[in-house]
Amino acid sequence: MDVRGTVAPGFEAVRDAFVRNFEERGERGAAVALYRDGRKVVDLWAGTRDVDGTEPWAVDTVQVVRSAGKGIAAAVPLMLHQRGQVDLDAPVGTYWPEFKANGKERVLVRHLLAHRAGLPALDRRLTPAEAIDGVSGPRAVAAQRPAWEPGTDHGYHPQTYSWLVGELVRRATGRTIGRWVTEEIGRPLGLDFWFGLPADEAHRIGRIGRVEAPAAGDAGALRMRPKRAVVEAYADPGSLTRRAFDSIDPFPDENDEAYRAAELPASNGIATARALARCYAAMIGDVDGHRLFAPATLTLARTEESSGPDRVLVVNTRFGLGYMLHGPAAPLLGPGSFGHPGRGGSLGFADPESGVALGYVTNGLQKGVTADPRAQAIVRAVRSVL
Repeated sequence: MDVRGTVAPGFEAVRDAFVRNFEERGERGAAVALYRDGRKVVDLWAGTRDVDGTEPWAVDTVQVVRSAGKGIAAAVPLMLHQRGQVDLDAPVGTYWPEFKANGKERVLVRHLLAHRAGLPALDRRLTPAEAIDGVSGPRAVAAQRPAWEPGTDHGYHPQTYSWLVGELVRRATGRTIGRWVTEEIGRPLGLDFWFGLPADEAHRIGRIGRVEAPAAGDAGALRMRPKRAVVEAYADPGSLTRRAFDSIDPFPDENDEAYRAAELPASNGIATARALARCYAAMIGDVDGHRLFAPATLTLARTEESSGPDRVLVVNTRFGLGYMLHGPAAPLLGPGSFGHPGRGGSLGFADPESGVALGYVTNGLQKGVTADPRAQAIVRAVRSVL
C-alpha cells in the first residue's frame, strides 16, 4: 500500500492502523488527519480517489462525508449563540414563524440540536429534487406534526436535521448555512470543507459507494452483531427508523453534480480529513491564531442533553448540543470527547482533555451508522499513543 503524507514521531501507530484498514478491513480510498494541541501530527492518504476507480487519492482529494458534516453544521448555531444572535432556549418559531404549526410552538432551538424535536421523519417523503431545492425541505418540517412531545425524548434526525438547522440559520442570519460556514469558519481556518461544493472545486471530489466489509472471521475483521431489534427496525418500512432514514425517496445519487452542489448539512458535507481535524482542533483550542468556541460554548457542545434509548437508532445514544458524545454506540477517545460519525465510515471529533482532534474520510461505505470498524481501529491507535 502506497501511503502518502506525514506522521510526527510517536504517532506511528496511527499510520499502522491506517495501513491495516486497507490490508484487513476492506478500505478502498481514505485519509486520516490528527491534531494535538493545535498542531497537525498526522496527515495521511492512500488508495484510490474513486471507490470504483484506479486513479490515486491525491493530497487535495475531497469526499462526501455524510453525517460527519453534522458536527460542522452544529458549530453554526453554537457560534451564533456565542455572538448573541441566537438564544438556545428560545422557541424555534421566534426565528421561523411558520415552524409553529401542528404543536411545535414549544420546540426550542436546543431541541433541534439534541435530536429532541420529535421530527426525525416526514409523513410525505421528499423526492431528491425537492430535497435539494432549498424550499421543500424547510416547508415540510415546518408543517410536520412531531412524532413525540418535543423535549420529552430523543431520536436521531438523520435527514430532517438538514432543513431544521439550515433554515434556522438562514432565518437568524439571512445567509444559508453553507455560505455561513464558508465565510465564518472555512476561509478563516483555510478548510477544504463545504456544504454545497463550488463548481471550481468539483474536479477534486472522488466517488463514494458501498463496499462489503470482510466477513466475520476474516483476518482483522471486527465482529459486529447488531441486536435483533435494530435489524428489525431497519427492515420494517413502517418503522420510525426506516421512515427517518428514507425521508428522501428514492435515495439520492450522492455522486450527482447537483446533489454535491446543494446544501444538506445533515448528509452532504464535503471535506478532506485534515479539514475535519483542523475544524475540531479550533473548537477546543487555538489553531494558528483562530479559535471557534469560547470555553462556555465548548461546555455546551459536550454537555449531555439526550441519553438512553434512541427512538430512531434503537440503541442507547448520547448527544450534546449538536454532537454525539462518547459511549458504546459511538466510541470516541474518552468520556469528554464530542463529534459526529458519518453513516458508512467517516468521522470527526475532538477530545479537549487530551487536546486531540481527528478527521477520517473514506470513499468505501460499509454497513453501520455510528461505529465503523476502520474508524474505530484508528481511534484505538490514537488512544494507544497518548
